[in-house]
Amino acid sequence: MMGNATMAADHSQHHQTMPHLTLYRGDARDELRNVQSNSVDLVFTSPPYAERRKSTYGGIRAEDYVDWFLQTSEELYRVLKPSGTFVLNIKEHAEKGERNTYVIELILALRQQGWLWTEELIWHKKNSYPGKWPNRFRDAWERLLQFNLSQEFKMTSDAMMIPSSEPTGERPGSTDAPSGGNGNGDDVASGTNVLHLATESANRGHSATFPGTLPTWFIQRFTDPGDTVLDPFLGSGTTAFAAMDLGRYAIGVEINSDYCDEVERNAKRRPRKLF
Repeated sequence: MMGNATMAADHSQHHQTMPHLTLYRGDARDELRNVQSNSVDLVFTSPPYAERRKSTYGGIRAEDYVDWFLQTSEELYRVLKPSGTFVLNIKEHAEKGERNTYVIELILALRQQGWLWTEELIWHKKNSYPGKWPNRFRDAWERLLQFNLSQEFKMTSDAMMIPSSEPTGERPGSTDAPSGGNGNGDDVASGTNVLHLATESANRGHSATFPGTLPTWFIQRFTDPGDTVLDPFLGSGTTAFAAMDLGRYAIGVEINSDYCDEVERNAKRRPRKLF
């Protein structure tokens, strides 16, 4: 068993426990039932987008996406602690001359399910894919939707602060674009909800890898060492490895067996962190 990430007695045959990581092989809608209620501090995930990754995940149709995702988010609602946070990385695609509305529809449906939509952050991709389109700008950002069960959720306020003396604009190596001082003469100010991060340069065999700095940013701000971080669409394991590197417990669910094998191999080769 694994500290805060203790599993229910009914273990899946695809369940694999490693130091500080529990991995489930299978569909998140089924495997999440094995996770104990109110046991997770942060859910950070990027599910397959609608009409994308057809060769790997089948390509969920935009018109079916909300119903498909709500089956997973219902389990996330159950396993998340009342003080926990759920962050969803997602971006709608363009089709037939306009943006698809499935992400907007999903936000409204999640609110109907009981989630509070507390914040929307933007991931600005500093090295977004170059190209030319006759009637559309280049995509250089993705949504990071924050949901909570309550207005009272855990947030490490110190990690949200940046020096107010920094000039306006992006600081080298920072994910924040500060707006200058806070107007109160203090030496710190709140960071912004725009993250300036490069995309993953080495995809490690996965077709849609985000950089480890992305989940790291949220893990540092919404969890403490020893807390539990869950990614129900684990992929190559970026969220889990970021969590373990920061001294958190990790739970991952992944339906693709090749990616599960890769996570297991990398987890066994990784040096163990002391909590």
